[in-house]
Amino acid sequence: MAASGAAKAYGRGMKPVRRLFGRIFLTAFGWSEEGDPPQIPKYVLIAAPHTSNWDFPFTLALSWVTGVRIRWMGKHTLFEGPAGVFFRAVGGVPVVRHEKRNMVQQMIDLLRSEDELVLLVPAEGTRSRRTYWKSGFYHIARGAGVPVVPGYLDYARKRGGFGEPIALTGDVRADMDRIRAFYADKVGKYPEKFTPPRLREEEEADPALLN
Repeated sequence: MAASGAAKAYGRGMKPVRRLFGRIFLTAFGWSEEGDPPQIPKYVLIAAPHTSNWDFPFTLALSWVTGVRIRWMGKHTLFEGPAGVFFRAVGGVPVVRHEKRNMVQQMIDLLRSEDELVLLVPAEGTRSRRTYWKSGFYHIARGAGVPVVPGYLDYARKRGGFGEPIALTGDVRADMDRIRAFYADKVGKYPEKFTPPRLREEEEADPALLN
């Protein structure tokens, strides 16, 4: 308990330092945050558009400036050695993909076990254009009973921020229509690489959409 308390105290002490570094980074590139982060304890934060390696440092800087402590999934081997110390410090959560429990269930369990947690998920799953978004973010939020919040980096305006929380209904197409509407005017660093917000489950539910 004493060690845990010390760690929390250290984390609180680091907040002003991180906020300062975040502000310096954003200012240096002409970026700024807009809007207020959701005042809810737990949610899945969509990270999109995701078309460049620059997305991570900008997202990290924005989280420090806004005071949102993000957590994100990473393959467990990423956390081995000295680099693992850094990745854990900036919110990384090691996930063992070959375990019996899959990644989605591991994240559901993590959200259920915490009183406050913002889980960042790059729903496109890759920086290259694909046909579909990966649906993990959707199933994690539904399984944990938490909303999704569309986060964004708009390189056209050099702004980043948060949308309104979306309580998923289980009607995949209707839920995704709301998400599509949100990202319709958001521009990634490489717009041609942005995968439009669409899940395979939508077309499986209505084969006519395949035509």
